[in-house]
Amino acid sequence: MARTFDLIIRNADIINHAGRGKGDIGILNGKFAAFGDLSQADAAEIFDATGLLAMPGVIDTQVHFREPGLEWKEDLETGSQAAVMGGVVAVFEMPNTNPNTVNVATFEDKLKRAYHRMHCDHAFYIGGTHENVMLLGELERLPGCCGVKVFMGASTGTLLIADDAGVAAVLANVNRRATFHSEDEYRLTERRPLAREGDWTSHDYVRDAQSAIQSTQRLVRLAREAGKRIHVLHVTTREEIEFLRDHKDIATVELTPQHLTLEAPEAYERLKGLAQMNPPIRDKYHVEGLWRGITGGVADVLGSDHAPHTLEEKAKPYPQSPSGMPGVQTLLPVMLNHVNEGRMTLERLVDLTSAGAQRVFGVANKGRMAEGYDGDVTLVDLKAKRVLQHKDMRTRSGWTPFDGMEVTGWPKATIIRGKVVMRDDEIVRPSQGEACRFMEAL
Repeated sequence: MARTFDLIIRNADIINHAGRGKGDIGILNGKFAAFGDLSQADAAEIFDATGLLAMPGVIDTQVHFREPGLEWKEDLETGSQAAVMGGVVAVFEMPNTNPNTVNVATFEDKLKRAYHRMHCDHAFYIGGTHENVMLLGELERLPGCCGVKVFMGASTGTLLIADDAGVAAVLANVNRRATFHSEDEYRLTERRPLAREGDWTSHDYVRDAQSAIQSTQRLVRLAREAGKRIHVLHVTTREEIEFLRDHKDIATVELTPQHLTLEAPEAYERLKGLAQMNPPIRDKYHVEGLWRGITGGVADVLGSDHAPHTLEEKAKPYPQSPSGMPGVQTLLPVMLNHVNEGRMTLERLVDLTSAGAQRVFGVANKGRMAEGYDGDVTLVDLKAKRVLQHKDMRTRSGWTPFDGMEVTGWPKATIIRGKVVMRDDEIVRPSQGEACRFMEAL
């Protein structure tokens, strides 16, 4: 008797734990159910993926979707539209909204706003503060929570724990891996007067490499003393990569496509405020160091740090211009282009965009294309050439720092729990996003 599935993806070039090869994928009740030759099987829906690569669904582990409080920049619905357009099946969203996500009420409010309104699956960070530190061990176990996020250096918003005692208190109270924006606030405060009015090339001088490495060294020392695990977001310096390489037993590492692709000072001269983010875009020396983190295996995940502001806000003269840029829709195309240009392997990209997130955060039933896991698939055309353009961005802010960049490699479909959500640059299903689950909080 022929097997019956809800969805069969036929004739795909599959890349997963078993390697790479042609075959079919059967999904039943939202889960992967079979791989191989399913030509004799039937399904409610057949997707002919001839000529396409099927990779595990991309997970973006750092986005700022700005809701509640900053919806003129982005909201959970528009940000998630950009995500699925870019082949992303799940996002982890940051707590620096208004109000900050720092307690049960603000966390559950986000979950309610997101359920079946976001187009992709999702999880939310709890922000660590001096005031809620004693509650973090409970808050990090809330359903849908991907962990605790701490800002050691001020960025967009009001969340900040700059002092060693405050960071140590966070580490003493959490049990899961805690996540950090690692820049030394004391050094940043000293250097803010060095900003040159209207000159964005001074941004990576004000927030210099020493601000980052100094903070990361402090963070690792405190984590060792506490015997706790840490995740260092958007690493930007060669020295941090070399340092963290020797502390992988407790520290995991995120890189962003922006820091791997854009270079100072050229990016600031060309893009002006659109190139401004925290930590900053840095020069070739550091970009090459980050690529060593890719090829050497130091980096664990790629996050877009999607952090949109309006073009009007970004046009303010430096340093009045806000830091942050969109990125969730372009994460995969930009990195596929790096694959096609020989800077990294496809296998390494899959590790950084799915398996890495599962490994670092302990996502339950996501991050692998394997039987029993959620039927999340990103289908890409490795040969498709496209030009990234402002007008094609689904983010409410309506722009990308990669405008005009030609890329080779393009997401053709986003499939979440067996449902085709995006196909051929169109969102084809009403929003169905649900909260991710985590093994340490089941």
